[in-house]
Amino acid sequence: MKLYAYARVSTERQSLKRQIDNIKSANDGAYTGALFFSDKFTGSTLDRPEWNRLYKRLNHGDTVVFDSVSRLSRDAESGAALYEELYGKGINLIFLNEPHCNTDCYRQAAAANIPPTGNEIADIYIAATNKVLMLLARKQIAIAFEQAEKERLDICKRVKDGMRSAKEKAAEQGIEKKYGLATGTKLTTKKSVAAKEIIMKHSKDFNGTLNDPEVIKLAGISRNSFYKYKSQLKAGL
Repeated sequence: MKLYAYARVSTERQSLKRQIDNIKSANDGAYTGALFFSDKFTGSTLDRPEWNRLYKRLNHGDTVVFDSVSRLSRDAESGAALYEELYGKGINLIFLNEPHCNTDCYRQAAAANIPPTGNEIADIYIAATNKVLMLLARKQIAIAFEQAEKERLDICKRVKDGMRSAKEKAAEQGIEKKYGLATGTKLTTKKSVAAKEIIMKHSKDFNGTLNDPEVIKLAGISRNSFYKYKSQLKAGL
């Protein structure tokens, strides 16, 4: 069982120091001996160099410490799916700013299952109570990642507002500013088309028989690309 820590910022000009210091000083220095991995990469994708290195090393019983849920992912769907995947593999996740999202809390909810009594009526209520406990645990996790995604979208909006303001100011001065692709331009690759066909045919979300990890492996794409394509396909339907 190994102890790891992961820190992430979105751009090269940002510093990782605060997150690393927070992790090392937390819990009376219990995590100072952790093996640290860090990325300067957007949280909207899980396909990040150092995270990929760490992900491949993880085994049952290992622990990963994060400063916040948003350091793992800022995409609600893929973040929650990754959380449940790691939980299922027996990986311990610790989030200093959101301790209610630690996998220990999730496991405690599962352990709180009340055993059946043999009484038919009582057991109906017990089964319902156990189901509610697990639903509440999952909901807490989902809310945390949804908040992380909202923060990312708010940042994107502020950037776009700033670009629009700069463009308007430049126009007033007779200067033309252009950003990004022309309006309406879409980037489509043969790989994305092929991957989407596989997702549509085999994913349980579209009446197929394979779960998410199985479709990802079959399509030969990253987890982030899979969830992006799946969202696009759902929007199209």
